[in-house]
Amino acid sequence: MKNKTTVICFANNKGGSGKSTTCSNVGYGLSLKGRRVLMLDADMQANLSLAFLPEERVLEIAEGEKNLYYAVKKEEDLSDYRVSAGYEGLDLIPASPLMSSLEYDLYPKEDREFVLRKCLERVRMSGEYDYILMDAPPTLGGWAMNLLAASDYLVIPVEASPWGLFGLANMFDFYRKACEKNPQLSLMGIVVTKVDIRKNYFRQTMETLQELRDVHVFDTCIRMDSNIEWSQDNSKPVMAYKKSSRSAGEYMSLTEEVEKIASGKKQH
Repeated sequence: MKNKTTVICFANNKGGSGKSTTCSNVGYGLSLKGRRVLMLDADMQANLSLAFLPEERVLEIAEGEKNLYYAVKKEEDLSDYRVSAGYEGLDLIPASPLMSSLEYDLYPKEDREFVLRKCLERVRMSGEYDYILMDAPPTLGGWAMNLLAASDYLVIPVEASPWGLFGLANMFDFYRKACEKNPQLSLMGIVVTKVDIRKNYFRQTMETLQELRDVHVFDTCIRMDSNIEWSQDNSKPVMAYKKSSRSAGEYMSLTEEVEKIASGKKQH
């Protein structure tokens, strides 16, 4: 029996939420646990690609045609667009700056909300991966809808800052619309990032989120840590850059929470 592949999209329409960092570290954390993971960089800023590959390599791929933009534009199977992320059990489909035009490219296509799902179908059905993790752009349009239409779960990273919750209601509305296109989609939860526990707005953020009905908030919060910035500068997940760091431990705890929830759905 083939293994069921779980697809998780990390999305927030507000930039600076720690979305790419969370996606990359959870993906790496899953690979450390022996899971086979495919990462999709669906954001034109290519931060997920830069989390694993040197900048010159990311630019080289972006300038060619072996990236997610061309795969989706040509509506091709994603199998031939994969590159190694540099760690065992971890592959990546890099982004391209041209992805900013995907809204335009998708508009005339039939069933345009499901183009990515079709591109992913062969890889997903092969059971080659335990997880496919996707880093969405900070927008709520046709391309973001493609990502949610191809996902089992949505994870929303939220920054613990005065403006961190700004636009969250719009994200929830978009999620509900995505569920109409993809009834299998579930909101896995909200993960609070960039936390400074000394600041009042962290407590305010947590109090506001805990008042939300039927919305899971992960137990693990990701605190501010200079090791995260250094790991990004070295094109590595923080767990690979400095395993002993506080943030590495927090991301592993978050990874375990993510897998626990996903495993529950896999059993059904």
